[in-house]
Amino acid sequence: MCQEILFGESVKGKGGFALFGLRVVAGLAFIQHGWPLFQHAFTWMGANSQVPGFLQALAAFSEFCGGMALVAGLLTRLAALGLWCVMSYALFLVHIPHGDPFVSPTGGASYELAAVYWVIMLALMLRGGGLFSLDGLFSKKR
Repeated sequence: MCQEILFGESVKGKGGFALFGLRVVAGLAFIQHGWPLFQHAFTWMGANSQVPGFLQALAAFSEFCGGMALVAGLLTRLAALGLWCVMSYALFLVHIPHGDPFVSPTGGASYELAAVYWVIMLALMLRGGGLFSLDGLFSKKR
């Protein structure tokens, strides 16, 4: 059952190509965003943060390593779950409670990007990594 959840069949054809695009672009963005966090994993939120260091490290790990996993298509659903949790925190415990708009006309804080990533991670959790993923290669060998 665990193998089915992690390496279950994904969407093929045009839909699989779309998932491939979402997976790689989002993965590259998370790698780039997560690397500075990963370098200061336990303290990236600053000294006054109420978030414990181990949770900061977990978020940094999810963004950087999860991004690499998405690009490779390795453990896509698990990586997407971790990133979905990070985006859930950003959306529902940071941006929305602080009154950030969905889109900021002045370029200030908003939650549109976190919402977009949240939906992309949901799609990848439910449908897998699409074409050209290592998950797909492993599922064929079973």
